[in-house]
Amino acid sequence: MNITAPPAPTACLALADGTLFYGAGFGATGQVVAELCFNTAMTGYQEIMTDPSYAGQVVTFTFPHIGNTGVNPEDDETGDPVASGMVVKWMPTQSSNWRATEELSSWLAARGRIAIGGVDTRRLTRAIRQAGAPHVALAYDPNGNFDTDALVAAARDFAGLEGMDLAKDVTCAQSYHWNQMRWAWPEGYTPQNDPKYKVVAIDYGAKRNILRCLASAGCDVTVLPATATADEVMAHNPDGVFLSNGPGDPAATGAYAVPMIKDVLTRDLPVFGICLGHQMLALALGAKTIKMNHGHHGANHPVKDLETGKVEITSMNHGFAVDAQTLPEGVEETHTSLFDGSNCGIRVKGRPVYSVQYHPEASPGPQDSYYLFERFAAAMDAQRT
Repeated sequence: MNITAPPAPTACLALADGTLFYGAGFGATGQVVAELCFNTAMTGYQEIMTDPSYAGQVVTFTFPHIGNTGVNPEDDETGDPVASGMVVKWMPTQSSNWRATEELSSWLAARGRIAIGGVDTRRLTRAIRQAGAPHVALAYDPNGNFDTDALVAAARDFAGLEGMDLAKDVTCAQSYHWNQMRWAWPEGYTPQNDPKYKVVAIDYGAKRNILRCLASAGCDVTVLPATATADEVMAHNPDGVFLSNGPGDPAATGAYAVPMIKDVLTRDLPVFGICLGHQMLALALGAKTIKMNHGHHGANHPVKDLETGKVEITSMNHGFAVDAQTLPEGVEETHTSLFDGSNCGIRVKGRPVYSVQYHPEASPGPQDSYYLFERFAAAMDAQRT
């Protein structure tokens, strides 16, 4: 089935089932293979493209106005785009925002990321929902020369994210210190000069705004690579340990992360995890993770706090989930998705050890769940008394 967009297309998105979507290319030329997902956020395309959790994925944006606010260095969640490419309905228009320093297309081109516009993203999103996240090949050639058979074959040959440890690809090369707090008007980003707690953050692909939220909660943050050992963590004498977000199959990353977390759990420290960090904690406690049909990617996901009954609107980005049916005795489910009932939070009974699947730091998205960082700070306070 061929779905033709503009005349003389310069980009092609080939699905492993042989479906072809044509459009206009922008960003970098070339070809990439990846898993395809869709994101329903209405803001924050730059933050999404630079979120390390999107490694190995091409992102379809369901919101059509992508690129209209440009890009700027302050909104990067890591140094460069990590998502493999983007698919949009409308071609980016000239940016109109006082914070913009560059156009989306030139920003993508300079960083080697391919994009395609003019695609029926509604139809593509329905296909993802019905059949699951497909493997795709995305190509941009200004001359419009495409070997579609080769593109489909490349999509079929993609190994997929199951069994793939991508945290090692996006983690920091060496430890570093972080003290920058959340953006605030009119100062922008300011340093945390009076921290109360020493926190070690394990970087499985940490977003910068998570680290900013920790700093704003009073934390002096030391970031360690994903492969850090428990001895390396404890050498910093932390008041608490944070487990970050990240990409790939949690079971694969767990091969080296779970033993470290198990050891840290014997030290009676507060532990807080987000996204992949949530899944890592669950695995360390004895639960299992599963691959989702198409995952959760957006900034409008309702999550229910099972203890209070409160519903939070959250930002999400994950293709794997903790299987709540495998949670061991002493570990309870704290939050669930109101979209599909999947697990969104756990805690260890009687201990300051908890994690959530969603992103309380937002960027993009609502800030309903920022209290989780304050809860982490309160837990470290309580451990001192």
